[in-house]
Amino acid sequence: MQSDYLKRTIVREEVSSDYLEETRVLQIYLPPGYSAEREYPALILQDGTDYLTMGRIATQTNQLIAEGRIHPPIIVMIPVEKKRRNEEYAPGGERFEAYGRFIVDEVLPRVANRFPISRKPEGRVIGGSSLGATVSLHIALDFPDHFRRVLSQSGAFFKVTQDRIRQSSGLEGLKVYQSIGLEEFAVPTHAGHLDLLARNREVSRMLREKGASLRYVEKEGKHTWGLWQKDLPEALTYFLGKTAEPSA
Repeated sequence: MQSDYLKRTIVREEVSSDYLEETRVLQIYLPPGYSAEREYPALILQDGTDYLTMGRIATQTNQLIAEGRIHPPIIVMIPVEKKRRNEEYAPGGERFEAYGRFIVDEVLPRVANRFPISRKPEGRVIGGSSLGATVSLHIALDFPDHFRRVLSQSGAFFKVTQDRIRQSSGLEGLKVYQSIGLEEFAVPTHAGHLDLLARNREVSRMLREKGASLRYVEKEGKHTWGLWQKDLPEALTYFLGKTAEPSA
């Protein structure tokens, strides 16, 4: 029934992390008609609380499923303390490497043990906005046995990210949705005002040169949730759309 798609099913799952030396409470979206007897593609998101509240990802996903546009996913939303965000999401941050291991060695096994998410890297999308996109791309590059799908919204890319792409021998198995706002040419960051539009154009070029499958889109908008919320349906449809086989 249509009313079923108006209900958001969000469950909380605690993960005690040895890498981060703390406990994170994940918020996990389960789609309408969820069954433990089937396997689902998984979407792992940084800034999870923001995606749930400002991105309205649960509501938007429900709507896309109701319209028959996407295969139902399980969405894992990982919270972050804003004061530690740069440490975990920015390359070179004090907790950057530990955060990647936290995702791969602690979050994925815990979620896979509790919920029927895809066991294949092609069935898992990792993503985020701004620095959340940056750390997601790095995790996919560093751990291709776990992730080969990246959702990048307004990635805050630095030279170290470009260097990391250059180091890759080939990225033929990587699939990326990359979006950026046309007004993101002087975005205030912890490293000063950056032209993220130019940086995303360069990263998209480099990814293509390495053989990655890429949908790169530029849209009217600034470095805000107003842009990212509106962009989500296209991003979700790219990975989960009914025109293709389900990622799981």
